Amino acid sequence: MSHPGATASDRHKVVIIGSGFGGLNAAQKLKRADVDVKLIARTTHHLFQPLLYQVATGIISEGEIAPPTRLILRKQENAQVLLGDVTHIDLANKTVHSELLGHDYSTPYDDLIIAAGAGQSYFGNDHFAEFAPGMKSIDDALELRGRILGAFEQAERSSDPARRRKLLTFVVVGAGPTGVEMAGQIQELADQTLKGSFRLIDPSEAHVILLDAAPAVLPPMGEKLGLKAKARLEKMGVEVQLNAMVTDVDRNGITVKDSDGTIRRIESACKVWSAGVSASPLGRDLVEQSDTEIDRAGRVKVNPDLSIPGHPNVFVIGDMAYVEGVPGMAQGAIQGAKYVADILKNEAKAREHGTKPKPREPFSYFDKGSMATVSKYNAVAQIPLGSSKKLEFGGFFAWLAWLGLHLIYLVGFKTKVATLLSWAVTFLSRERGQLTITEQQAYARTRLEQLEDLAASVRETEKAAS
Repeated sequence: MSHPGATASDRHKVVIIGSGFGGLNAAQKLKRADVDVKLIARTTHHLFQPLLYQVATGIISEGEIAPPTRLILRKQENAQVLLGDVTHIDLANKTVHSELLGHDYSTPYDDLIIAAGAGQSYFGNDHFAEFAPGMKSIDDALELRGRILGAFEQAERSSDPARRRKLLTFVVVGAGPTGVEMAGQIQELADQTLKGSFRLIDPSEAHVILLDAAPAVLPPMGEKLGLKAKARLEKMGVEVQLNAMVTDVDRNGITVKDSDGTIRRIESACKVWSAGVSASPLGRDLVEQSDTEIDRAGRVKVNPDLSIPGHPNVFVIGDMAYVEGVPGMAQGAIQGAKYVADILKNEAKAREHGTKPKPREPFSYFDKGSMATVSKYNAVAQIPLGSSKKLEFGGFFAWLAWLGLHLIYLVGFKTKVATLLSWAVTFLSRERGQLTITEQQAYARTRLEQLEDLAASVRETEKAAS
């Protein structure tokens, strides 16, 4: 049975899919427009994804980077937040179909903004996810926190030297910003925070490996900054392995193929995957109904105004959109959201006054640069100066710039204050305030898979009995 997806209204309807940087900013920018905004998302929060690794390593709590979307928009009277997993977009009938706890809902739209983001890509090896979680959701971060700290706990109880080595070997796959940040924080957690807290093991003996099939660390940021980051990681004790392609992952370790064809094995109980992203499958849904095309990562190739071919009222922004020269970063999503919101506000005013809307100018991305932290007091930064020149620097001042930038983009005053306090505790001492782990966090993925298998078995039994 299909249920209506929102309250009824005669006003122009703008439906937004996704509550990330793109979706939330689009909704907020339409606050004073003469439209009804309905934001549909599969989670109840707006996730500040760049800081997920700090949740996984105990620096901040999940609440500090994931404020409730409903509370963020509660004072915006023309906006309604709807929880649901979007399963289908019907372009012909201009409706969005979503599912929540077994119930199907249909939400009509006049204009549609798709900002469904991207998930972790295992390059066709999705079974790797069971043994090497990604870093795309709160669930991922909490599971990894449980696995990282749980590895130290198991090592303390083990009397087998080989098993201890496996438990204290942490492998991070992918040397992009997330991988670099994650590897650095696991090393600092072992060397500083956990120092002296165990009796039978020395946490500083943990072996952190950062590996990538690419020949460089932080490839998008260039050779100079990549070498800076690599040097800093190695000084901390992180082993950086490049030109190393992962061919298999299992419970006890990882299999790697080097550039010379050598196949080798790394015994490791805790693995983190940060090697690739894949856009929402909704892109394929659009392809089946229009002349839209997607690239290898599933990103939708959009028109200059971020709409899809043949449907000027359907826009794709953020990680789901393929736009030449626009990286899959928060800034791209935010600027795309503001651009589309301006188009819709312009068209709303034209409808109100019975005039023709202004022609749509092509979307133009302004590159504000990129940054990545490597360790406490150390980061790398790249800031464009115009005419293809870039300011590249690393160290303490880059770290301060990184802190300031991320603090600015956190949503809500309370969130900013709480995060600043957590940072002060961590960076001015060796303590971390979020090192609690639960069995549910560490084993939830396995338990859910068992429940799914049990449910499938029950359905098969019922089907056979009928």
